[in-house]
Amino acid sequence: MSTDRQASPPSAVATPVIVLSWLWVGVPFAWGLYELILKAKNLFGG
Repeated sequence: MSTDRQASPPSAVATPVIVLSWLWVGVPFAWGLYELILKAKNLFGG
């Protein structure tokens, strides 16, 4: 007994939600990484 299910394409609402979710996490992460690099550079005599 097998059921053939095909993956449905993302809906018109799901794509912006996914993009906003990644930005919600990615922007603060990138900012924190940038600050970390600046402070590490100062710490190690750069």
